[in-house]
Amino acid sequence: MDKMKKTAYYIAASAATLFCLACPEAGAQLPQGLSVEEDSREPQVTVQARDTTFVDGIDIEIANIDSLSNSYLDSLDLSKDIPINDYTMIGIQGGVGISQVSWNPTMQQRFRFVPYNFGFLYTRYGKMFGYMPYFGIQAGVFFAQEGYQFEEDDEGYTPTLEGATGAVMNVVEVPVMAHCHFDFWKMKLMVNLGLFGGYRLSISRFGDGVADNVRNSFLDTDLRWDYGIKGGAGFAFVFDPLEIHFTAMYKHSFGSLYKPDYYSQYYYRYAYPANFIFSVGVHFQLTKRVGKTKHQLRREAREHLGLIKTIQSEIPAGNDTQAEQIE
Repeated sequence: MDKMKKTAYYIAASAATLFCLACPEAGAQLPQGLSVEEDSREPQVTVQARDTTFVDGIDIEIANIDSLSNSYLDSLDLSKDIPINDYTMIGIQGGVGISQVSWNPTMQQRFRFVPYNFGFLYTRYGKMFGYMPYFGIQAGVFFAQEGYQFEEDDEGYTPTLEGATGAVMNVVEVPVMAHCHFDFWKMKLMVNLGLFGGYRLSISRFGDGVADNVRNSFLDTDLRWDYGIKGGAGFAFVFDPLEIHFTAMYKHSFGSLYKPDYYSQYYYRYAYPANFIFSVGVHFQLTKRVGKTKHQLRREAREHLGLIKTIQSEIPAGNDTQAEQIE
């Protein structure tokens, strides 16, 4: 019964309050035992920035945001509100390289210049473990070359393979690499490391002893699938939304040029190509790039706090006012 009485009083008080607000002159006609008093207390309004943590007890409503210290701005958790370096880009990259082969058994050789290495790259930047904005992934498709060039040894003998003293192979490859970077000013330093898979499209053999039927053809004992590791380092100039990348890469294949037992079933032979590649790339940002430097992060923090302060100033006073009092 007590609960029912209290509920009835709450309902009657709410109705009386609404009636009194609509018709102030009728305030004296309230039901017996009920009265309405004006609450003179200041309304309490609380504004909380979603997914943001404030430290050091700073009162954002009265603080001079422009005077906040760098250490305080750096302490703000803006990892969700500001996606630091979470952006994507596409680009074209081209360069030249030098190539040789790791032979077993060893053969006397020198580097061979390979003038073609170009392709398309897709880069996706992101934060490792949700807060380390130095990582990304890079994948692409490239048309490249690899080859070898024998030379005369100390005894005057020049090795040959299928009568050729040298060869160049055209290859299509697909690299997938981890892409680490460190940004400063309008530049970035980069380190790449990953894997690649490829396929040898064609071959050109050189030398006086090469038979015509194999000069531009693969043999049944040749292996055309290619795979291995690829990595390197470089730097870039950043002019949002354009980036110019300069890289030096090393590629080492684990796919031999021929079947190990092509010469003898008792003594296996291997030939693993390796390239040094120097290239320049032009990349276009597909999404907005933020968090380039600490200076920009602090500026973003000031803007974020300014937005919170603006929201506070625009909230109407009295939203949380409680004017009812039950006697």
